[in-house]
Amino acid sequence: MKQLIYLLAIMSLTTACTIKAPTDQPIDSLIDQVAQQDDPIISIAPNAEIGAKGSYLDAKAVGTLAYEWGYAMVRMEQAMRDYIDVPNPKPTTSYRAPLNEIGWAKRLPTAKDKDMPTANNDTYYMSAVVELTEPYILQTPDTKGRYYVVNVFDMYHTLTEYIGKRNTGTQAQTIALIPPGWNGQLPKGIDKKVNVKTPKVWLWGRMHVLEGEDVSKVHALQDQFKLKTLAEYTGKGKVIKTNTLPEMPKYPITDTLRFYRYLAFAMSQNPVLEDDKALVGQFERIGIKDGQFNKASLNKYQLKGLKEAAVEGPLTILATMYSSSTTINGWNVATKLDNYGFDYGFRSLIAGPYLGGQGEKEAMYPIRFIDSDNQPLAGVNSYRIHFDEEPPVNSFWSLTLYDATNKLFVDNELNRYKFSHESKGLKINKNGSFDILIQNKKPENTDNWLPAPKGGFYLILRMYEPHEEMINLEYQLPQLKKIN
Repeated sequence: MKQLIYLLAIMSLTTACTIKAPTDQPIDSLIDQVAQQDDPIISIAPNAEIGAKGSYLDAKAVGTLAYEWGYAMVRMEQAMRDYIDVPNPKPTTSYRAPLNEIGWAKRLPTAKDKDMPTANNDTYYMSAVVELTEPYILQTPDTKGRYYVVNVFDMYHTLTEYIGKRNTGTQAQTIALIPPGWNGQLPKGIDKKVNVKTPKVWLWGRMHVLEGEDVSKVHALQDQFKLKTLAEYTGKGKVIKTNTLPEMPKYPITDTLRFYRYLAFAMSQNPVLEDDKALVGQFERIGIKDGQFNKASLNKYQLKGLKEAAVEGPLTILATMYSSSTTINGWNVATKLDNYGFDYGFRSLIAGPYLGGQGEKEAMYPIRFIDSDNQPLAGVNSYRIHFDEEPPVNSFWSLTLYDATNKLFVDNELNRYKFSHESKGLKINKNGSFDILIQNKKPENTDNWLPAPKGGFYLILRMYEPHEEMINLEYQLPQLKKIN
């Protein structure tokens, strides 16, 4: 019986519709032949040509998925090492600090500061990269109503918790950051316990600075934020604090497979989350396993697919700006930063130029690249934005302009990079409405003028603690119109 079954199987393969093609046959021709079959998996027998083309296509598909899934973690590993590399002397705009310590910027950035793309001009930034060898205790002061927030990010750029005005209040607080797998006992006096899913955590904070205020009182508040190991906080046990992270390898831009090497390293530093294990298991087919990328295990067709995915994968990530956001009067509005779900490409986009972006309940960041005629914004033109009233927020708002070529502020003689409620150059009408003029050429009256470069630019309307109508996408954002 076994021999009969084997014979029938051989007959089935030999009588199947086999695609015969020379090794240099274009892939489109193979696809056309496959498309003519009702069920090509049954009707077509594998051959060497199909093996080659299939290996290429599979590696390209899995490589693209690996890029979309893994870029956020690679970016976090790279950025965290940058953020603990403290320059000497340290610029007053820098928020960098040694590992397991808090760093605060002491001055708002200007066009001359290049440390962070798409930075805001509203708050002092705070950063702390924490390796959770044990629970860490974060102590925050009473800010007496002043807006601040500390975001707790894991190494997948997942926003785990908000600490601050909207979510936990502005009174003094003591928060415990708990590493994965820790089941010990916390002391009394802990106001909040935050469980994170990766051995490292990034604390990314903001504190509102009013235009023209005496910043010494803000600096005094910053100095009251404390970060301690559990042993330091309780005074019990041996204090163990690491002061460095394993060196991340660097590969030249000429290495077309460098992303997969970086991804393997990042995966060696962080556990794969339970929900992602089935997906990540597919990466073994492209040589990624156990924190290593094994190029030698791949054939030339797979390598070709991976190299193309490394070039095209970033495009699929950038495209999520449109596929994963809503457009309101020409503004792209994203509302998934608190829960990316399985939209890994969008998570990677946010982890790139918008690293540290907050979810919609805390803040919303409508972004604008085009005018009302769907043309790219350029400072050689003149534009006007009309607001019937100030944007609906519980804390504050700002409209900030960035040079599209470098994502930084635009140098101008007024040192004006934004408008907000407290901006002295913003004139609001008695009925609450106002207009903002945007162009490169200096107008006779500079009130309400937001200087732009001669070339491309984009705008971000930051809305801290937005009203429900904005969160629900019911608020009609103001239109931007070309006026010349």
